[in-house]
Amino acid sequence: MPNNIYNFVKKEELDVVMNSTASSRGLPNACYINSDYMQFEKNKLFEEQWTVIGTASSISNIGDIKSFNFQGTPLMLVRDDSNQIRVYHNVCSHRGMQLIKDNENLIAKKMIRCPYHSWAYDLSGNLIATPHIGGLNKHKVDTFSKESCSLKGVKAYVWLDLIFVNLSGNAINFEEFIKPLKSRWNNLLAQEDQDMIRHPVDYGYVKIETKCNWKFPIENYCESYHLPSIHPDLNKYSKLSDHHDIISEPNIFAGQDTITYNPQFENIKLPTYFPSWPKDKLLYAEYIALYPNVMLGIHKDHYFACWLEPISTELTIEHMEFYYFGDEVAFGDNYAEYRQANMELWKRVFLEDLSSIEGMQKGRHSPAFKGGVFSSAMDTASHMFHKWVACSLV
Repeated sequence: MPNNIYNFVKKEELDVVMNSTASSRGLPNACYINSDYMQFEKNKLFEEQWTVIGTASSISNIGDIKSFNFQGTPLMLVRDDSNQIRVYHNVCSHRGMQLIKDNENLIAKKMIRCPYHSWAYDLSGNLIATPHIGGLNKHKVDTFSKESCSLKGVKAYVWLDLIFVNLSGNAINFEEFIKPLKSRWNNLLAQEDQDMIRHPVDYGYVKIETKCNWKFPIENYCESYHLPSIHPDLNKYSKLSDHHDIISEPNIFAGQDTITYNPQFENIKLPTYFPSWPKDKLLYAEYIALYPNVMLGIHKDHYFACWLEPISTELTIEHMEFYYFGDEVAFGDNYAEYRQANMELWKRVFLEDLSSIEGMQKGRHSPAFKGGVFSSAMDTASHMFHKWVACSLV
C-alpha cells in the first residue's frame, strides 16, 4: 500500500487547506470516498493518535471483557484484577486465533481462554496455561518461555469514562495530550465532580448509523451555522447569535459554546446541577470535537460524549453516551423521566443532522466539487479540523 499521502491527493490540495479560513479550501474528495486512502488515514489519524474505542462503564466489573474491531484490528477491552482498564490485541500468541468473538461481551471472567487449543491468559495478559504443549498431558516444556508469549497490550487511558488508545504507541503522554481541554473544563467542573459522573443503565446510550464518512459528523458538530435551518427547535432557545467558536492551541479540538442553554422539560423532576458549576454560567454549555473521533457536550446538569466508529468510507457508527452527577440522578427512579427526556432531546438533534452529513457525502462524488470554501465568520472551527487532518497526513 502507498505510504505517501500524495499518492491519493495533490500537494497543492492539502497546502491550500492550511491557508487562513477566508482563503482556504476544504479537504479534497478523495479524503471522503477513496477506500485506499482510508487505510492510509487509519494509520496517520487513528493509530498514531489518541482515539476513543469505548467506555469504562461498559466493562464495569472485574473480569468483564469486551471485543472491539478497530477498523480491522481485533482488540479486547478488559477490566483486570486491580480494577484497571487494559486493552489487548485480541489474538492468541500460539497460532494467531482471535480469542474473543466480534461483538462479544464476557462477564466476570477469571481468565481469557483461546477457543482453538485452550491456551489461557490471566487478566493482566500473562500466559498461564498451555495444555498438552509437550504432548498428551504434558502441559509444560522447560525450553518454552511463557513470559515471551503474553498478550500484546495497547497503550490506553481512561478519561471521563472514555477509553482512549494509541495503537502505535508513538503518541505523546495522554496527560500532556489532554491538558489543554482538561484545564479548560476544570474551570467549569472540578475534579471531584468529574469523579462523580455516572453512566445510567437506562436511557444512557444511543446508536446511530450514518451513511457518510466519519469526518462529516465532526466538522458539522464544530459549527453552529446550520442551527436555523437544521435544528429549528434547538434554535428557539439557543440561537445562532448565542453561539461562539472555540479554538484550541495547540489545535487538538474545536467547537462552539452557547450562553443560552435552557431546554424545557415540562412536568419532569429536574436534577441538581454539578456542585462546582459556576453560578454565573448556568445557561452556558460547550460542544467540543476532540480529534480525531469524539464529540463532547458539557452542561450544568449533564455531560455527553458521542464517539465515532468508522466502518467504511461511507458508513460511520455514532455511539452516544450520557452521564449525570451521582448515583441518584443516574440510577434513581425519581429522575428516570428526566433521563429519558434528555436522551430523546439529543437523539432528535443528532438525527436532524443526518440529512446534512449524508448529503455532503453524496455531494463528494461530484468531480465538480473541489473541497469547498469556508466562511471566516461561521466556519472557523470546522476549518481548524480540516487543518488538523491535513497536518496529520503529511
